[in-house]
Amino acid sequence: MVTRTLPLALIAVIAFVVGASVGAPGSPEKEAASHFARGWASGNFAAMYEQLNEASRTATSLKDFTAAYKEAEEVATLRSLEPGSPHDPTSLEGSTVVPVPLTVSTVAFGRTEDELELPFAEGGVEWGPSLVFPGLRSGEHLESQIELAPRAAILGNDGTPLAEGPADEREHPLGTAAIDVTGEVGSPAEEDMAALARHGFAPDTPVGISGLEQAFNTRLAGKPGGSLLAVGETGGAPRVLAESKPEAGAPVKTTIDPELQETAVAALAGRAGGIAVLDARNGDVRALAGQAFSAPQPPGSTFKIITTTAALQKGVVSLDDEFEIVDGVNVGGRFISNANGEFCGGTFRQAFAESCNADFAPLGPQIGNDALVGTAERFGFNSPPTLYSPRIVREVGPPESTIPEEIGEEIDLGVSAIGQGEVLATPLEMASVAQTIGNGGVREPTSIVNNKKLRPDAKPVRVMSKKLADELTELMVGVVTEGTGTAGAIPEAQVAGKTGTAELGPKPGQENQENPVQIKDAWFSAFAPANKAKLAIGVLLIEAEAAGGEVAAPAAAEVLSAGLSG
Repeated sequence: MVTRTLPLALIAVIAFVVGASVGAPGSPEKEAASHFARGWASGNFAAMYEQLNEASRTATSLKDFTAAYKEAEEVATLRSLEPGSPHDPTSLEGSTVVPVPLTVSTVAFGRTEDELELPFAEGGVEWGPSLVFPGLRSGEHLESQIELAPRAAILGNDGTPLAEGPADEREHPLGTAAIDVTGEVGSPAEEDMAALARHGFAPDTPVGISGLEQAFNTRLAGKPGGSLLAVGETGGAPRVLAESKPEAGAPVKTTIDPELQETAVAALAGRAGGIAVLDARNGDVRALAGQAFSAPQPPGSTFKIITTTAALQKGVVSLDDEFEIVDGVNVGGRFISNANGEFCGGTFRQAFAESCNADFAPLGPQIGNDALVGTAERFGFNSPPTLYSPRIVREVGPPESTIPEEIGEEIDLGVSAIGQGEVLATPLEMASVAQTIGNGGVREPTSIVNNKKLRPDAKPVRVMSKKLADELTELMVGVVTEGTGTAGAIPEAQVAGKTGTAELGPKPGQENQENPVQIKDAWFSAFAPANKAKLAIGVLLIEAEAAGGEVAAPAAAEVLSAGLSG
């Protein structure tokens, strides 16, 4: 039981349709009561304040008057208020009183109907703190006793609990392996407290603060219950103004494969970065480890999948085109070197397999801004990840993978074409890119939930033709069989992949050296089997100790091997 007390206040109201009468002619008190009630119903506290007599306005400022009602709203967990028509004035203990019927709906305490007795004196409402809620008497204030509902479980796709138990004693049967998906329960951020209070949660109530625990907090937590009380200043038994029983939360069943989730977390091995695994056939998320969709980084040469798609669609290159073997190229007045200053070239197949910057950077200007950006957007860039329903996505605001809509000069297009500059992506996005190729050119939504009402409503997007997807598959197979991604090969199936190594600048202390050691992010984007894809994966290792083909590809191989061995 959580007890909450706030000083004599209640009710910032949601606008509600009101049918209150303006009163009979010759009854200024009744008319004033109607204006007061209608102002309350619409949340117009200034209109309410105008009905107070001069003595009340002198004693209580509009600011304090408004704050009292807004603070008290949290105690009552007010949802809506509907006034009826004021009754005729009556005399009560020598004062003129106008009774106003009020129907109040609350989140935690149900619905209550009572009369607010508005006292009048000296030409207006004689306001006092007991007027903040119908049924309060002079000298009483509001208190709430909140009873929390049992928090529901988060489940894997086979029903295995990923998180279960009470909010303050949440358990994770898979240990830390599932926390990257489920998120955690804890104390809410200060800026969230007011919204949570309106849902019946006191400030010290544990709530979801990350992952699915946050995204589906309201569903998992259920509806609090308890009692709304009128408490006298002199003690004694409080009076119950409204009460209800808590309603248990509903579970969230995910698309996560528990065994694959454990494997992905093990493959990340505590390193900074993330791993996302998708069902290549329908896009559903099978595993998320680390910062799989929360920290967009430059995708490096994995972005060349997108550049190649745009170039082949526009006809600026073909698979058999020949390129000069060089160690770099001048684009827009700037020399862009190959990784480690290596010489590469030959056919486009070889250039893709060896991730040759000298061949890909010039493609950016040839493709052009609109085609490059448009292709990236068909792959999902510049849009929120489709993890759950649009309402939940808006509330949680997961980071987008992005590319500038106007990239800039020739050099900027060249740098973007090799996944550097201002291009940013997440492992989830690059797994989705691989899924698109493995699915014959159709990008599927990346849902992480099985519950139909919670799933995204996005439709599949045809990014390219089946023929073009087959050509990309051929190129990605070449990366794993004879190019930079041989460490991504597995015995269970042929992997089609693309390595990436994004350079982020010199390491600290190396800034002024002639050939400084670069901070690097290591990437690998892949799917398998190449001929009939079942799983797609995106791996990112932040500030990695080596290139993508050396460290990200082996991590992907570990996960794909486990996922396809069953």
